[in-house]
Parts: sequence; structure tokens; C-alpha cells
Amino acid sequence: MTKPKYYLRTVAAAAVLFCMAGAAPAQDIGRPVLHAPEVPLTHTVEQADARLAEVAAARAKVHQQYAADEQVCNEKFFVNHCLDEAKEKRRVALSGLRAVEVEANRFKRQSAVDKRDAELAERMKKDTEEDARRAAAPQRPHIEHAATGPTAKPGLTQEQRQAEHDARERRRQQQEAQDAPKRAENVAAFEKKQVESERRRTRVAERMAERAEKARKKAEAAAAKAEAAAAAAKAAAAKEGK
Repeated sequence: MTKPKYYLRTVAAAAVLFCMAGAAPAQDIGRPVLHAPEVPLTHTVEQADARLAEVAAARAKVHQQYAADEQVCNEKFFVNHCLDEAKEKRRVALSGLRAVEVEANRFKRQSAVDKRDAELAERMKKDTEEDARRAAAPQRPHIEHAATGPTAKPGLTQEQRQAEHDARERRRQQQEAQDAPKRAENVAAFEKKQVESERRRTRVAERMAERAEKARKKAEAAAAKAEAAAAAAKAAAAKEGK
């Protein structure tokens, strides 16, 4: 399936935002994005699945890039300033990807609801057509048989057909009412799963950031220790020279 040009431009939005965030002024670091990213509407379930797969791959690349940026920042003099910029780049990129993910999941949920409603409407239509067909069919005449012969079963009356239709409708409505909590539970479970997945990704990113911070502090401590040792050695050499 060929994707429209406007979609290809939007898919690249997260990467563009990710690169642009690196040039943000220091005073803008940590400030929220004023406008939410513009995401094109999804039109098919297949398109939604493709976008979700692209978001997952792009999110992994964002975290990889952030880890690489941390390593670079640890070698710079202004470590904290560099790390703040790297975090802002990551935040902007993840915000754009999240917008695409939310829109795709929204379409999939709505598509499932629309499909269920269409099936229900089709079933009701068939029941109505069947009732109309029975009502239009000519009534079979009642044939009297001899006492020794079999008794013919008379056809259903209009009242009986209506009663059958009403009974079907009641059963359908009862089934719908019984299924409603289950459908709501499924939707809630799906949304909870999405939230938990996002939390897991956040925890992984936080753990990576903590490990990088510990490595930075360890490197700074080692550098300070080496510098102190060098200063002590220099002082000792100067003292011996006197």
C-alpha cells in the first residue's frame, strides 16, 4: 500500500523534532512544548498497525541516541548543561511519537466498535426482513382430516410472529447488556496495558540515566583524585627542588 506524501512528512516529524531540539537555547531547556504535534488521521487498521510498529522502532532509536549523547556529555566540561539538552531532545522526540501512537490506538478502538455496531445492524436487518417475508406469505388453509388421519400443524399467526420477534429482540438486548461490562473491561484492560508498557519504557530509560549519572560521578571522582595526586606530586617535587 502506497502511503500519501503528507503521511511520510508526518512520520519524519519526530526525527525532525529530535534534531531541532539539539539547537534549543539553554533558557528553553525543560520548558513544555506550546503546541501538540500535528498527526494525520489513520484510515485503516493496517495503517494503524504499521504506524505503531514505526513508533516502537523510532522510540528505541531515541533511547539509543540519548544513551550515546550521555557518553558524549560525560567527556565535556559542562556536563550538566549537555545532559539537560540531551534530555530535552529525548522529551521532544518521545512526545511526537506518543501523539502518533495515541491516534493509531484511538482508530483501532473505534474501528472495533464500528465493526460490532455494523454486525448488530445487519443482524437486526435480517430479522426484520424475515418477519416481513413471513407476514407477506399466504396463510396455509387449515385442512380437516379424518379422525384416524394425522392433524396438520397450523401456520403461525401475525401475533405469534410478532411475539417471536419481540422475544428475539429481548434476548438480543439482554445479551448486549450482559456483554457491555465485558467490552468495557476489555477496553480498560487494553488501555491499562498501554499505560503499563509506557511506564516500563520510562523505568528502563530512568535506570539507564541513573547508571550514566553514577558513571559520570565515578569518572569525576577519579579525575579529582588523579588531579589531587598530581598536585601533591608536583608540590613534593617543588619541595625537594628547594
